[in-house]
Amino acid sequence: MVSERKVAIITGASQGIGAALVGAYRDRGFRVVATARSMDASTDDDVATVAGDITDQDVAERVVSTAMARFGRIDTLVNNAGIFIAKPFTQYSVADYAAIIGVNLMGFFHVTQRAIVPMEAQQSGHIVQITASLADHANAAVPSVLASLTKGGLNAATRSLAIEYARRGIRVNAVAPGVIKTPMNPPETYAQLNDLHPMGRIGEVSDIVEAILYLETASFVTGEILHVDGGQNAGH
Repeated sequence: MVSERKVAIITGASQGIGAALVGAYRDRGFRVVATARSMDASTDDDVATVAGDITDQDVAERVVSTAMARFGRIDTLVNNAGIFIAKPFTQYSVADYAAIIGVNLMGFFHVTQRAIVPMEAQQSGHIVQITASLADHANAAVPSVLASLTKGGLNAATRSLAIEYARRGIRVNAVAPGVIKTPMNPPETYAQLNDLHPMGRIGEVSDIVEAILYLETASFVTGEILHVDGGQNAGH
């Protein structure tokens, strides 16, 4: 018998936005499958953890099969795992390229392709990508071609999937953050990073979590790229 309690998969769930999303979805009664390269077992019976590299299709298969075997359904997938490396274009290495393409695009591809199958069978589901405001509004102060290449690709894929699956009960959206207070950004950089945003501050993890939870309940919203960036996308 399939449980009626909703289930969310969250990638990059060990820290920062991902860890906060695990707590937020649990607070709303969801069961959660949390995955990251390093992921400790949970003491919560309604949280299943899968440790592994999301760029590996076998890990993606394990994440989705764990959700189905443990909880019987998949209602939401948050593609939160991502890498950002800011370098002048000519200084990117082949290893940088492979790492960013791997996590930001291959990871998205493998787990999303597998998660859509049970969503389509139940005629309902929601997929959210975490992209980047820089993909739509380049900034000379932040050289970020590979982030723009991959996160811009996710924005395009979000719109394409939203239309492909609109009549099958599956919504697909994205949240495009500005700079957020996560372990990726040490506190000593905050003052400089504040100035990148028209609002004069960088974002909090809660800003992104609240945006995703809005999209979770916005049943008439699909194909949306929701900018949560202190005004970056609007201009400077």
